[in-house]
Amino acid sequence: MPQETLGYVKLEWTCPKCGSRNPGPEKACLSCGAPQPQDVQFERPASQELVKDEAEIKQAKAGPDIHCAFCGARNPAGATVCSQCGADLKEGTRREAGKVVGAYQVGPVKQIPCPNCGTPNPETALKCANCGASLTRPAEPAPAAPSSLAAKPARPKWMVYGLIGAAIALCLCAVIGYALLSTPRESQTAAVQTVNWETGVAIEEQRPVTHQTWQDQIPQDADVGDCQDEVRYVQDQQPVGGNYNKVCGTPYTKDTGGGYGEVVQDCRYEVLEPYCSYSMLEWQQLDVARLSGDNLLPVWPEPQLSSDQRLGQQSATYVVIFETKKGKYSYPVNSLEEFQQFQIGSRWTLNINSLNQIVSVEPAQ
Repeated sequence: MPQETLGYVKLEWTCPKCGSRNPGPEKACLSCGAPQPQDVQFERPASQELVKDEAEIKQAKAGPDIHCAFCGARNPAGATVCSQCGADLKEGTRREAGKVVGAYQVGPVKQIPCPNCGTPNPETALKCANCGASLTRPAEPAPAAPSSLAAKPARPKWMVYGLIGAAIALCLCAVIGYALLSTPRESQTAAVQTVNWETGVAIEEQRPVTHQTWQDQIPQDADVGDCQDEVRYVQDQQPVGGNYNKVCGTPYTKDTGGGYGEVVQDCRYEVLEPYCSYSMLEWQQLDVARLSGDNLLPVWPEPQLSSDQRLGQQSATYVVIFETKKGKYSYPVNSLEEFQQFQIGSRWTLNINSLNQIVSVEPAQ
């Protein structure tokens, strides 16, 4: 995701010898003079004001400082020889850069008491204005622990085992049910008592139907209605022309490795395009013409149609009624070819399952 730079802020570091806070670019502690350690961590200041001085901005953009490999002195980015011992900095170690030191926050500066004399000072101050003592910024509060009310209690083990048992029982019931439906229990000899059929043909008419889609996907012969801009896709690069929204996240500060922090935000671009409603004439089902009979020669309906109507999908059902010593059985048939095999009075063997339903039929021997 592309990053947008908002500016630079001056970071801080804490002297490990005396505990004083110092501006990030300072190479030695302003209180005790101790050199800045090579492994010191830059921290976010209490109030992050963007640097306005052009020279400082140029220094911040230069990149991470270099620690001399011979004496350990800190040198600014771009230096070729150590400012302390004159050694070649080609063997030097660049400070780590790019670490996120926290969110970028601006607001009123708080007052903190001096630990030595109690005088209130701005939290951005490094030394007390009254006695000159070093000011230690209060530690940031730790994030609050999640409320116990929000946490869902763990389910008891017996409940988990019960759910697993119920799932297994349902699977067993499904298997048993399928076995009952598909396994023949007995065979009966039957005669075809009667047959029934019903045919149907859909009657369709062209009517306007409303749809929605992107403007460039509307069919040419459609009637276009209202359009409004909506987000079609999101991209990292800024679009050239057109309509779009720039969406950026919360700004945060990254350590540049030179005592400054780069304030950046992650941004993407929502590309907006017209999303429209449109209508077209489409074939819609108005009714179904039906015919029925009790012979083996079904016929299809032939309804009278107007000039803007047509016949649509056809459907048919075929049912054979068998007579046995134990009663009548209804048997649905899938195709006309199979249906026409069941001549009135012909004899068949019915395979019946435990639910007293026909599983299959075959001609009687």
